[in-house]
Amino acid sequence: MLRAYKFLLRPTVRQAQALTEMLRDHCSLYNGALQERRDAWRHTSKTSVTYGDQSAQLREIRAFDPERQGRWSFSSQQATLRRLDKAFQAFFRRVRGGGKPGYPRFKGVGHFDTVVFPKDGDGCRWDSTPNDTHTRVRLQGVGHVRVHQHRPVKGRVKTVSVKREGNRWYVVLACDSVSAEPLPATGSVVGIDVGTVHFFTDSGGEHAPNPRFLDAMAGELAEAQRHLSTFPRRTRRRTKKHKAAARKVARLHARIRRQRLDHHHKRALALVREHDVIAHEKLNTGGMTKAPAPKPDPERDGAFLPNGAAAKAGLHRSILDAGWGQFLRILANKDESAGRLVIPVDARNTSITCTACGHVDKRNRVTQAKFTCVSCGFTANADHIGALNVLNRAGLALCDAA
Repeated sequence: MLRAYKFLLRPTVRQAQALTEMLRDHCSLYNGALQERRDAWRHTSKTSVTYGDQSAQLREIRAFDPERQGRWSFSSQQATLRRLDKAFQAFFRRVRGGGKPGYPRFKGVGHFDTVVFPKDGDGCRWDSTPNDTHTRVRLQGVGHVRVHQHRPVKGRVKTVSVKREGNRWYVVLACDSVSAEPLPATGSVVGIDVGTVHFFTDSGGEHAPNPRFLDAMAGELAEAQRHLSTFPRRTRRRTKKHKAAARKVARLHARIRRQRLDHHHKRALALVREHDVIAHEKLNTGGMTKAPAPKPDPERDGAFLPNGAAAKAGLHRSILDAGWGQFLRILANKDESAGRLVIPVDARNTSITCTACGHVDKRNRVTQAKFTCVSCGFTANADHIGALNVLNRAGLALCDAA
């Protein structure tokens, strides 16, 4: 089983400067490789440049620029070029599939935040000072960086990644051969229905509160964003006040993201410990939060009709604040590690199907919270009805599989 571990780095001032320079040079390599591909295709010969062609040039690039590109790990630079190649492969796949192409873009220094070392021991070394009281990771060109290791690492370390989030640095370890740790059986089966009023409601009728981290910090975040908007959006060099305003907005967003992640981990762990089988709706949150297509006005050239985007904006914000997709991914990972079973089921009509008589009708859901069957008159909480229907469909899926 694969597992990722993320630890906070505690670099010195010089090490933090070296890490910043490493990101800058890898970003420059990425943008240069992208420019080479664009220029080759725009030429009359329509030449296609592959990853193999650009990887073969690395030795010459490192020899030409030993103070910058020559400082860093060769394999990490290959991983950066492979990252660009994957972006082009995804672009061509979308073109063939008829989707929105999304041509690979140049990366700004502030948006290129990760460097990957494909193999532990090649340009990096996890736990490089085993006799030291503090865990350290050695990075070529940076040195032995102290790690705040808050839990043990299990399995064999395959890849090591260094990531910058705001003014913090993290190391991410991808480990394989991690053995599962099954929890004792409880004999409990549950279905959950996620929502925006309650984070989720289980088939037993219990509601998990939705903390709404974004709404809780909306005032402070709006004030910081208003201050940031007073500075020019596009400028070659930011002033100190401009940089401080941008850092404050990024720091607030990072705090919200960490709070949401912590909440998801705790909720998922509680479900895994209490239930052997967990059923949930199979949701496409990307499609649910997609902006509606514009409606051109046939009577006025260049004008558009109302498409409901403003009315949906609040719902989309609430869905994204709840973070259903991240929560369900964490739940699936924890279930696999604990030897539990997670069953995603079709979400269609789960909130409008009566559990008493099976009648399906949109009128059954009177309000967001109240369910009243128009056929038999059965009344209950709408989210509870959804969770029961999810559990019933999971039972049918298990019977079909058996």
